[in-house]
This record gives sequence, C-alpha cells and structure tokens, in this order.
Amino acid sequence: QVQLVESGGGLVQPGGSLRLSCAASGSIFSIDAMGWYRQAPGKQRELVATIATGGTANYADSVKGRFTISRDNAEKKTLHLQMNKLKPEDTAVYYCNYRPYPYTRDYWGQGTQVTVSS
Repeated sequence: QVQLVESGGGLVQPGGSLRLSCAASGSIFSIDAMGWYRQAPGKQRELVATIATGGTANYADSVKGRFTISRDNAEKKTLHLQMNKLKPEDTAVYYCNYRPYPYTRDYWGQGTQVTVSS
C-alpha cells in the first residue's frame, strides 16, 4: 500500500501563488510516475501535471507557463506543484497521484482545496 498526504492548499487572490506538496510513504517503487489532478464542482477530474522518476514532466495546456511540477526522489518521495499567476478557473480540489511501474494501478491522496477569488 501507498499513502499520499497533501498539503499547501488554501485561498488566494487572482494573480497570486500557492505551492502544493505531497509526501508518499509505504510500498514505494524505484520507477514510477507522480502527478497532480484537479476536480472542480460539477466537472470531471482532469490532469494538471505529471512527472516521471527521471524528471520528464507533462502539463495540461491550461497551466503551461504558470505551474511547475517537481519531485524529490529521496527515501520518502515528495511531490510539489508551484502554482503562479493563479486564475479563478484554477479553483478545484487538487489530488496527488502515484502510479508505480508498470503503471497499471493508481494511488490517490485525500485532496486539498485551492480557491482563487478576490
């Protein structure tokens, strides 16, 4: 089993910044992919960004140039999402995702609320 604990959500004004973090523990594999997804009220969960063990990152078009995903591959893997120039449409519950090789199973965190409003 894998446990994911997220932190860093909150309320921010448009144009502001937030940094999300996710700490992974349990049966961690050496090869995996980690990522952030989000779900706004009344909408499906969508990909925000993913990053592989080697550091290759992938972003949704809506966040390119504003968000940066990074990870620490120490014994206890940690995932981060730096969110800049936040917009009201970024408001959602953000979920940390862990997908170990061979990428056939997903683990999810409990989610953290991000609200962008003046």
